[in-house]
Amino acid sequence: MQNNRVLIVEDDREIAEMLARTLAEAGLDVRIAADSAEMAVEMRRAPIGLIVLDLMLPGEDGLSICRKLRAESTVPILFLTAVNGEMDRIIGLEIGADDYVTKPFNPREVLARIRSLLRRASYGPGNISNRVLRFDGWRVDPLRRLVHDPNHTRIPMTSAEFDLLLAFCHNPGQVLSREELLSLTHTGLAGPIARSVDVHVSRLRQKIEADPREPKMLITVRLGGYVFTPSVE
Repeated sequence: MQNNRVLIVEDDREIAEMLARTLAEAGLDVRIAADSAEMAVEMRRAPIGLIVLDLMLPGEDGLSICRKLRAESTVPILFLTAVNGEMDRIIGLEIGADDYVTKPFNPREVLARIRSLLRRASYGPGNISNRVLRFDGWRVDPLRRLVHDPNHTRIPMTSAEFDLLLAFCHNPGQVLSREELLSLTHTGLAGPIARSVDVHVSRLRQKIEADPREPKMLITVRLGGYVFTPSVE
């Protein structure tokens, strides 16, 4: 069952309340926190389905919060970033954020991205079988959204990383462009820019490749995209 409880961590009360109204009108259960301390209180009160996280917060910033969250949780994280903060956006994706929106933003766009992330976290990409997949000793369970390595160790993944791996597993040996990967992992809705696909692929390599600097399973195809080389059962 999908958890529609969204926590907005934003110190600008006007922005937080404006976004909260849009999300609430769409039927989401919305909570607001102004900093990491208030966020922790809200997360103890009830399970959170998704976090909208501002990068520039008083005290602990959004990057630090995201890093700590990823050490213990796979909850989807949507960053709110300044329009000129490209490096922060890239770093945010590298440490585990699933998507981002730049300020100023259209609340309806944020809603669309949130719905996409919630759907992915709950069900995964549409029109994909829930049968367990195996490759090179790895095990991918689409229904429970779990990944285990050849030593049977569970490998934590963000929803974006899991969906990328699932898309590759269902298209082994095929060159997938960044646009195709965006479509496969966002079910047709607006998603992050193509650059974020590269970041998520890089993170995925860190988790499944023996040597991420010399990948053998996730190969870059110049001017084409990426190809997943293992046989998948």
